[in-house]
Amino acid sequence: MNFGNFVAELKRRNVYKVAVAYAVVGWLVIQISSTVLPTFHAPEWLVQTLVVLVALGFPIALVLAWAFEATPEGIKRTEVADAMPATSGHKKHAWIYIVVISAAISVTLFFLGRYTAGNKKAVAAPNELPQKSIAVLPFDNLSRDPDNAFFAEGVQDEILTRLAKVADLKVIARTSTQHFKSAPENLPDIAKQLGTLNILEGSVQKVNDQVRVNVQLINALTNAHLWADIYDRKLTDIFAVESDIAKTIADTLQAKLTGSEKIAMSKKPTANPEAYELYLKGRFFWDKRTGADLQTAIQYFNQAIAKDPTYALAYAGLADAYALLTAYGASSIADSFPQAKAAARKALELDGSLAEAHTSLGQVLLFYDLDFQAAANEFQRAIALNPNYATAHHWYGNGPPTVVGDFDTAIAELKRAQQLDPLSLIINADLGVTFFLARRYEEAITQLRKTIEMEPHFYYAHWNLGQALELKGQLREALAEYKKAAELNEDPLIVALLARA
Repeated sequence: MNFGNFVAELKRRNVYKVAVAYAVVGWLVIQISSTVLPTFHAPEWLVQTLVVLVALGFPIALVLAWAFEATPEGIKRTEVADAMPATSGHKKHAWIYIVVISAAISVTLFFLGRYTAGNKKAVAAPNELPQKSIAVLPFDNLSRDPDNAFFAEGVQDEILTRLAKVADLKVIARTSTQHFKSAPENLPDIAKQLGTLNILEGSVQKVNDQVRVNVQLINALTNAHLWADIYDRKLTDIFAVESDIAKTIADTLQAKLTGSEKIAMSKKPTANPEAYELYLKGRFFWDKRTGADLQTAIQYFNQAIAKDPTYALAYAGLADAYALLTAYGASSIADSFPQAKAAARKALELDGSLAEAHTSLGQVLLFYDLDFQAAANEFQRAIALNPNYATAHHWYGNGPPTVVGDFDTAIAELKRAQQLDPLSLIINADLGVTFFLARRYEEAITQLRKTIEMEPHFYYAHWNLGQALELKGQLREALAEYKKAAELNEDPLIVALLARA
């Protein structure tokens, strides 16, 4: 059989039609599988196995198409056309042709599949949301007393804090999740803004010493409910509820927990429910970030300590509040930082695993003691204990690496803080400032403009954008930013910059 006769025989036996049909169906199977299976959290190897099976099946389909045909009487072996001599030698050559061609096509499809899959992955990667990521949205306060809002926020924060201790999870900071209501309708948009695939919604109802916590874990892109439960417990059991919720979420998202992480998630910070409520009130006012609210937070933290002198978290809260007083114009460094240092050291004396206390101590060592290495050690220890603590990454990036000119490390830490707290104005602005200090002016301008888009009245971003524009020689635009900053804040430094400009 010469090659021309062989091609004609391929047509007669419908091998071409089978090849095209198989390729189309195989391609559809692979495309649908690669889209649908990840939705159900199927392992990546399952899609890869399907691709291999489809590729291996191609030459088999061609061989079967050559050897058999469908007839009204059923599947029968194909006979060679009468016009073609069918000697055994010719048949042998025909089989060689069919095997070589089908093998060549299979190899081509295999490598083409690998190439296109690799390219597809490279393009899609930036838009993919991590499978093991979660944002805990504000919990609804269903209590009759609106003053119990602090308790609902506290339960949300405690669950988030326990999850954040798991290095295998990406947990979005509360300062970003607080921008959204507890049960929003636009979950896919929120997921993209926060950079997370999974959302935890919940509600809390507190009546005297009884608490009901209702939670549901949702895949934000598919709206699939991954898990839900209702807990009716006494107030004294609230830590067990928070721990159980955090552990169940970690298991549902298939996060790997170390032994120390399991212990950290199960801790009971205090046996005194009154101290716990006072601590939650302290955090409630600490989150408001004004000088007056920080002073109120300090009062509540001190009251919690009075109820339970061994309550390490209350001392950590006290340290956090004193560490921020100066930034909000409510105290001088000389007055507040020594108290922040004492509270942080006491917290660590009671519980050395508190990332918050290590972070506050690092801030004091940096700006009050000017001990950069000791500060770096505290920040690094905090990050090791709680990899998802955005404030630790933020303050560390703003601190020792920036002071010594290691801007690559500083920017990396600030970018990590931004990933964990994407809607934080101060983190976004400080990333722009660090680009500016590193003389990466174009990136600084882009980042600071992005921050201003988030909040047009944030004077700090306008002021630093003005400086970056000035050094780029864009004086008219710089002057406009200085004017805007001066309108929003009458800081003498801003006024001086405006006068100089």
